[in-house]
Amino acid sequence: MTSKNKIKIAIIGLGPVGMILAVKLQEAGCEVALCEANETKAIKIKNEGLFLENSIQAHAKFEHVFQSVSELDGWDADYLVFALKTTHTTAAAKEALTLNTDKLTVISAQNGIDTEQLLATEFGENKTLRLVINFAGNTISPNTTKVTFFTPPNYLGALNDTRADKAKEIAELLSSVNLETKAIDSFELLKRTWEKTILNASLSPLCGVSRLTMAEAMADKDTSELIEQVITEGIQVAEAEKIFFSSDFHRQCMKYLKKGGDHFPSLAVDLINNRPTEIDYFNGKIVEYGRKHYIRTSLNLAFTNMVKAMSNKNILSRIPGAAGDVNRKILEKGIVNKGASSVTYKNVNCFLGIDLGSSYAKFTVIDADANPIFRYFLPTMTNDKQAFKNVMSAITSNFTIKYSCATGYGRKHFTETDIVKTEINCAAAGVSQYFKGEKNIIDIGGEDIKIIRCDKDNNVENFYMNDKCAAGTGSFLAEIAERAGINIADMSSLASLSTYDKELNSFCTVFAKTEIMNWIFDGMKLEDISRGIYNSIANRVAKMRLDPGIPTYMIGGVIAHHPYLKDLLNQKFNKDIKIIDAPQHIVSFGAAVIAMQYFDRKDKSTIIELETDKK
Repeated sequence: MTSKNKIKIAIIGLGPVGMILAVKLQEAGCEVALCEANETKAIKIKNEGLFLENSIQAHAKFEHVFQSVSELDGWDADYLVFALKTTHTTAAAKEALTLNTDKLTVISAQNGIDTEQLLATEFGENKTLRLVINFAGNTISPNTTKVTFFTPPNYLGALNDTRADKAKEIAELLSSVNLETKAIDSFELLKRTWEKTILNASLSPLCGVSRLTMAEAMADKDTSELIEQVITEGIQVAEAEKIFFSSDFHRQCMKYLKKGGDHFPSLAVDLINNRPTEIDYFNGKIVEYGRKHYIRTSLNLAFTNMVKAMSNKNILSRIPGAAGDVNRKILEKGIVNKGASSVTYKNVNCFLGIDLGSSYAKFTVIDADANPIFRYFLPTMTNDKQAFKNVMSAITSNFTIKYSCATGYGRKHFTETDIVKTEINCAAAGVSQYFKGEKNIIDIGGEDIKIIRCDKDNNVENFYMNDKCAAGTGSFLAEIAERAGINIADMSSLASLSTYDKELNSFCTVFAKTEIMNWIFDGMKLEDISRGIYNSIANRVAKMRLDPGIPTYMIGGVIAHHPYLKDLLNQKFNKDIKIIDAPQHIVSFGAAVIAMQYFDRKDKSTIIELETDKK
């Protein structure tokens, strides 16, 4: 195909299914545009492309990568492929109506019964195709999918056969690049949809509820008996709908499922990670159609209700044992209003900010009025990834997070939030939530010192940072205090007892440690050593630019634990510098505020957008 007559296909949603289709359709010669809402993921895909590993190995780069459906306006797509979860499909379909043209055909690349109707409701049955997918994968990085299996063929059909030629066109394209796909009529499409859904419904919720992988569930005699019974119920309901399978279909299902690998199906992954599931279109649909024909579907009903209970009531926070205990302890420690419970915020829109700093990861959850309701922190320099997962689990289990933002040193490697912003932006947003107008913000962190200058509209006008050396930062302070044998928790109160005016001559940590040892050998008191260390940091900050005549506020972990520094800086700058409440969490608070502003797109003027975000 030449560039002029290339088929133009836009793929909305880049989970494993979307990634696999994107790579294969481009390989087949189509012009492919991608739409991924997660900013971090979209940037990584744009810069590096998509990778497929394991059963299918491929790499492809894409010229068109968008973060919203509206950005596809004017691209004039021939096909729109929706590879989203059903929980997001309706909103995306409504937004995509602006792209509708006479030639446009939409494709539902989703599992479950009646999922194609979510598109047909908006675009009409005449323009809607349904793809029954017989491949699967797991996302192992923002732009990489491990393809776990492909049991050919896939099936593709038009809902009412109006655009059977379009189904044939796409099926031939996919088959040409070894993703064998068969074009079928609407009657067989219905059968294949039920066939695949019965398979999904038999194993997915069981894996989610039991925390067993597909291979583990199939290897256990007791759970495999449950799976057989779920399949039997599905077959009975399908036959009542005049959908008939071969006499050995039950045995074929069990044979197919035994090929499942040692991993979790998509619905189970969502349930385990406290995300909305698609249970209503799996077991829930079998129950719905069963009721239509007065057929009892006890096991499908049980799994549907269990998954809903675990999703809606966040049962993880209430179960006995280690997981529940950890969840409760995190909630108890982090909740701001100690008289509140998770139920207090169950029906409240909440927003999450995460500051992935060099020393600590800070978490803040706010409500729709920007009131902090949960704060927590973890050491960053640790290999204990489970601790991070535990905190995220406690947050998603107990708060209805509508939008989230990550910031800090580690933000570009973190993909679990909706957007990322620089810590400079987030610091400005956090302080400006309490103090409007022109201001200086002093942020002494674990590895750097920043002075941020905000204008009268709360926007960052300029910022200054110390050089690459960590002198004067939290890590410098901690190492020097340790060499001096000073308990870091006592350092501020010790310094307040001293009038010592000298400072360390060296800002290099190695030489400063030596100098501290000389002080100790000279018999200097701990309170004088403490004040001497603080003098060094205060003089370091004083050499940076601080605009006079406007309010100045201090934030960061250092000032949270070393408030005496403020007294020294007041003397250096001859002004009353204020410490923000919960200064260690102000950047994560600002990230949560920005997440809230992005969610409320009705007031775009409040969104803090800065050129520093592009750096």
